[in-house]
Amino acid sequence: MSGVLSSARFFLFLRDTFKTIMSIKSTIAALAASPFVFAGAAFAGPYVNVESNLSYPDGEYSSATTDIAIGFEGGEGKVAYYVQGGPAFVHVDSTDDTETELAGKAGISYAATEDLAVYGELSGISNEDSSGDSIIDFGGKIGAKFLF
Repeated sequence: MSGVLSSARFFLFLRDTFKTIMSIKSTIAALAASPFVFAGAAFAGPYVNVESNLSYPDGEYSSATTDIAIGFEGGEGKVAYYVQGGPAFVHVDSTDDTETELAGKAGISYAATEDLAVYGELSGISNEDSSGDSIIDFGGKIGAKFLF
């Protein structure tokens, strides 16, 4: 039962956060794009990315991380890339607490053929270790995308 109540609290938190995000979304997008309003085609395109990742080990909610990132993407020919960063709101069910961290990602993809692209991504988020020291938790992924 406590998992259901905790999940409900989280979704209320997520709803309230989303409402706040939506109210400032146009402002963030305008600020992100402002340096590029008069720029030529050589600059990457700015974007805003909102993403939430939930964790349910053994079917029980344990945590959620919601990123609000400003990024840039571009590429030429068969190669595309992106970089993004911003605040990440980390909610942990065991403490029912939400911490604000900094998160970022960088990725690249290569169109090997018309039907196959390979990609890779590196990510990081600020955190604290057990002794209270600031650390960065890194992650990475590689993959392939097949088109039919």
